Amino acid sequence: MVQFNYGVASGDPLADRVILWTHAKYAGLTDAVVLTYQVATDASFSTIVSTGTATATDSTGYTAKADATGLTAGRDYYYRFVCGSWISPVGFTRTLPATSVTSVKFAVLSCTLYSAGYFNAYDAVTKSGALYAVHLGDYIYEYGSDPAKFGNSAAVALGRVTIPSNDIVSLDDYRTRYALYRTDPSLKALHASMPWITVWDDHEFANNAWVDGAENHNSVTQGAWSARKATAARAYHEWMPIRVQDPANLLKIYRRFDFGTIFTLHMVDTRIEGRAKQYDAYGDSDGGITRYATALTSLADANHPMMSSTQQAWLTSGMAASKATWQVMGNQDIMARMWFPASVLQAQADATASPTPANQQAVLTSISAFLTAKATPAASRTPTQVALVSTTTNPRLPYNLDSWDGYPIQRETILQTIKAQGNKFVTLSGDSHNAWFTNVTTLAGVKVGVEFAGTSVTSPGFESASLGGLASALDGTAVVPGGFGMGMGLVDDLNYADTIRRGYLLMTVTAATLKGEYVFVDTIKSTTYAATTGKTVIVSAADMSVSYA
Repeated sequence: MVQFNYGVASGDPLADRVILWTHAKYAGLTDAVVLTYQVATDASFSTIVSTGTATATDSTGYTAKADATGLTAGRDYYYRFVCGSWISPVGFTRTLPATSVTSVKFAVLSCTLYSAGYFNAYDAVTKSGALYAVHLGDYIYEYGSDPAKFGNSAAVALGRVTIPSNDIVSLDDYRTRYALYRTDPSLKALHASMPWITVWDDHEFANNAWVDGAENHNSVTQGAWSARKATAARAYHEWMPIRVQDPANLLKIYRRFDFGTIFTLHMVDTRIEGRAKQYDAYGDSDGGITRYATALTSLADANHPMMSSTQQAWLTSGMAASKATWQVMGNQDIMARMWFPASVLQAQADATASPTPANQQAVLTSISAFLTAKATPAASRTPTQVALVSTTTNPRLPYNLDSWDGYPIQRETILQTIKAQGNKFVTLSGDSHNAWFTNVTTLAGVKVGVEFAGTSVTSPGFESASLGGLASALDGTAVVPGGFGMGMGLVDDLNYADTIRRGYLLMTVTAATLKGEYVFVDTIKSTTYAATTGKTVIVSAADMSVSYA
């Protein structure tokens, strides 16, 4: 008997082909399973338009993939795998649209921690009307089942304890963790319902990874980072419906997709392929801010990249060559300048070092003082308020040096190139576990594009650190209720934030507008849930102006 325990999946659609995936194993045996894949235009498979073979073997962890070719652009298909009398579940997929397409709807997802709760956002996407799913990384997490580890506090109660129990390091570890995630019924259903376009972030490897290491990697107890990195990449390619870009280099996964002439999606790797070590990974007492500031002012950060120069050239040249209206970047980390006033960061640092009631109150006081100063007309500000608003006396500093904020010179170079090209630039970003809509600006404050950063599927966000109520201070709605996009918050470029809820982004793109709906689920602690739209953001292609609903 051939078992298809983890369902089917499709991904990396092109106009004439799509990757098909399954896991197949003879019960109790280790023999290779030779499969025939079938792609049909009807659910009964009476009209098969593409067929071929794929083999699941021990060397691939019994996963099998095939590139089904000979398909038609913008067409829906059914697919399955067959071995004798055994047939896999049926999947539904589609190719990239034809050039005549007028609208494309797709979902954006990231950060799915199995132990933190149920994948209700995946279920919601299946029912959303989206045609494609874009996953921006942290599809799995590497942590073991220790209740003290990130996101594990409710795992036992929810029946979501991870296996293996240790942090995953070996190939068998990684395969076992992917298999665990693929037992989730919502994840299996979403994979079977539409093609996915994916990229990894750090947790498919280890937390806060860079080229030569990771915060959650100990070479003494876990071996060489190069070996773990290669193992993780191999497992990712085995379990994800992704097309291999270079068989000799599985670490190269940046690639692009043309959705007619509406938009080109550039999927980049800002984590593994070329990233230098984060400034805050050196253990500095100030979290790396001094090291960062010194590098920025001396331009030493030019040798501190987020991606390789090869990938950077691929990205900007691809945008220049694209004939599409929108240039959309699928990106792991927040790209916008999330710069906080130093007065607030200092108060927060003091409260973190010594969480006394007085220090915690000082954080709230510093936030209130800054917001009040910013909202006060310039002619009416007191000297203290003038100093608070001034970027000279109260400089803006990044709070997260693992994001693009920690690699400002390369970001600036890319943005200046995009600005010179005159492209309509949009970045889709994951990693932060919270929802943000932000202007993407140069160091001089010139707007080049916008960023839709989606919240997580399950991974805890600011609310897990008792900062869930911070959103209104961040985006300024504490000062101007409903004043989205007015720049009145702690972060100048931030237009909208939600720091409490889990969910996904639903994007609808036409030649005239790009619409992002922030969809949230009301719980991840029960499989009974409700999904609602928290905010809708519409960007006009005519002038990149923004409206909200």
